[in-house]
Amino acid sequence: MLSTYRRIFAAPGTLAFSTTGFVSRIPISMSGIGIITMLSQLRGAYGVAGLVSATMAVSAAVLGPQVSRLVDRHGQRRIIVPAMAMTITSVVGLLLCARLNAPDWTLFVFAAGMGVMPSTGAMVRARWAHLYRDDPEKLHTAYSFEAVVDEICFIVGPILSIGLATSVFPEAGVMLAAVFLAVGVLLFAGQRSTEPPVHPAARHEGHSVILNRGLQVLILTFVATGAIFGSVEVVTVAFADAQGHKPVASVVLALWALGSCLAGVVYGGLKLTGSLATRFFLGVVFMAISMIPLVVVAHSVDGVVGLAAVGGALLIAGIAISPTLISAMALVERLVPASQLTEGMTWTTTGLALGVAVGSSAGGWVVDASGAPAGYWVPFGAGLLGVVAALVGLGRLHGGLAADGENATTPGQPVDADR
Repeated sequence: MLSTYRRIFAAPGTLAFSTTGFVSRIPISMSGIGIITMLSQLRGAYGVAGLVSATMAVSAAVLGPQVSRLVDRHGQRRIIVPAMAMTITSVVGLLLCARLNAPDWTLFVFAAGMGVMPSTGAMVRARWAHLYRDDPEKLHTAYSFEAVVDEICFIVGPILSIGLATSVFPEAGVMLAAVFLAVGVLLFAGQRSTEPPVHPAARHEGHSVILNRGLQVLILTFVATGAIFGSVEVVTVAFADAQGHKPVASVVLALWALGSCLAGVVYGGLKLTGSLATRFFLGVVFMAISMIPLVVVAHSVDGVVGLAAVGGALLIAGIAISPTLISAMALVERLVPASQLTEGMTWTTTGLALGVAVGSSAGGWVVDASGAPAGYWVPFGAGLLGVVAALVGLGRLHGGLAADGENATTPGQPVDADR
């Protein structure tokens, strides 16, 4: 299995852009949970904290695809550095307003400004697609590796963010996220030899890939998936707080990411057959079902044992995440033109971000109204919505990836998803 992963790094520069992409992605896992932890300590309520985090996610959902569209038109290096600088400015404003006890509305303004944070995860995958477009097996392995990197980010990020915010000072987690973003983006932008070329046709193309019907299915499903992520984060922090062990929330959430990380490693080493659309649908179903044990243990066990039980349930639930995300990114790469690949991948993460916004807000409201255990009903409900969205749209995905076209289509080549 290790030899399978070693093969993708044979091309010069691959290790450098993947490593720097990892550093620049850590803030994604630190920012939302860092804001929630910071404001819950400074303001004493999870409702406001969840709404501010949701504002950042909604802003990312609106602005992120536009930033990525500019990347496809003008190149990665020319766009991501200014976007990073704007994000850092907004982070500084948010931290100052939180520390100086400024009115709540100021928090929302600066959180919205953080929505221009560049999606380096999509750009890393665009580089892999550029390198291995004609080698589907290597591309599958590369996407699987990046899914594992994503999960490592979600193991390391929350631990750092929550740990620093609860043990040093409340703003420390978000502050470190800003440092990672600045350093990571600057180093990533410096990897010019592996940057995908700008497609001249993309400069004149007026249509967004959001019009692709297959991509619409993925986005809607990812809204529900993001709601699972956002609500689980908020509710788990609140549950750990209710048990008197708030810092342990970072470890519990890390178990969730660990389950996904391990599943991604195994999944990337497999040579799979069958429909990508079907694999994606089954992953969504498994995600929804895996929320049931979480609801049960949260309502039946308290204290340290309760936290351990929640952690165990999340570890198992994490197994569904990476395979589902890997299948989704492979679907995007098949459904959209190569000249708009960054935008297409960002739209899926936009769906996740929008879902995180809804999920974190709903989770915060339920926790404030009914307590932390009741909050775990939110991710379960979101999982059911995801299954419905994926089931209703499964025909569109199969239409774009019919058995003959799925095997014959060159990855990155546009497929008619309207069939």
